[in-house]
Amino acid sequence: MTYKKYRIALLVFGALCLVYNIFEFSIGKYSTKQGIIFVIECLAGIMLIFLPELIEKLFKIILPEKVIYFYWFFLIISVFLGTSLHMISIISFWDKILHTVSPMVLTALGYGLIGFFMKEADISKSSPWLFLLFGFAFAGVCGVFWEFWEFLCDSAADMNLQRYATSAGKLLVGRAALMDTMGDLLTNTIGAIVMGIYAKIQSHGNAAYFEEYRLKKSNK
Repeated sequence: MTYKKYRIALLVFGALCLVYNIFEFSIGKYSTKQGIIFVIECLAGIMLIFLPELIEKLFKIILPEKVIYFYWFFLIISVFLGTSLHMISIISFWDKILHTVSPMVLTALGYGLIGFFMKEADISKSSPWLFLLFGFAFAGVCGVFWEFWEFLCDSAADMNLQRYATSAGKLLVGRAALMDTMGDLLTNTIGAIVMGIYAKIQSHGNAAYFEEYRLKKSNK
């Protein structure tokens, strides 16, 4: 029941953000292109709330509630607060907050994946370091691929996701052009380490703790 209540609350919040973006578009607060992008991204965020259910239907994999709640939290701060309510423009370091939280979600997902790959094996008989190292590595690799994606978008559409130019369009040179990318990779690493430390403390050296992250096969 708690799961459904959280989902309803998130849907209501997403709907309010959508109304706000439509209002901004109607009064011409942003350019037509920007206004449409904000509305589309908010709609996409609302649809992404149902991603766990979609994964279960398409791939027959059940995500544990702990991972889902963490994912929803990231959805709130990235799509609804960050983009729809423009926190990413209002607060200069908001992007770095996202790059710190996202690897925490991915690390938790990594714990779930290694549990899934172990199939019916007894997790409590494994070393907790198997989960800690895999989760850290999984988040790190995803962070690298995200930077690849930003580079592709910048190359194809000149979106400046890697902040290689100023807002005025002046190209940065040398270390200045690398700072955003390296900062993203650093915060990604920090986020994964923080999640690993939290899991290490919570597990008390017992791998049985990671059972609550385990992805499971749906019987439906």
